[in-house]
Amino acid sequence: MVDLITELEKSFDGDAWHGNNVMAQLKSADAGKVFARHIPNAHTIAELVLHLTAWTEEVTERIEGRNAKEPVRGDWPAPTAHSDQEWQLMVNDFKKANDKLIATLKNLNLTDWSRAVKDDREFGENESINYAQLINGLIQHHAYHSGQIALLMKF
Repeated sequence: MVDLITELEKSFDGDAWHGNNVMAQLKSADAGKVFARHIPNAHTIAELVLHLTAWTEEVTERIEGRNAKEPVRGDWPAPTAHSDQEWQLMVNDFKKANDKLIATLKNLNLTDWSRAVKDDREFGENESINYAQLINGLIQHHAYHSGQIALLMKF
């Protein structure tokens, strides 16, 4: 499962196959534009970063054995301020969340990857996922929103 850790590192701050990784995009973003809503009813870059952070933190909690739930911050947290300082804090929080998750994953045993995520919510039969599937989903989540960020940066 080292491959999944490597793929997560690439999508976050490495040589991602889909182009620039998320952190490369965020580091090059103009802090004065990340709060702008370029498309009506679409999320801003800042909102996407808060969403990515919230779900990365939630995935870490699940890997640590906590029950699955919506992120503590909420699914789509709103920025509290629209400043360069707030932007830098948001990017730093996203980095910290990913660094913590990667460190947590590196401490897993090979058998841990097949462990089912604790989830008491009702989704129907055969809806449980294991740690490997959870991390694969987060990698896809990073890539998906990275593409959205790349498009929004063109405005």
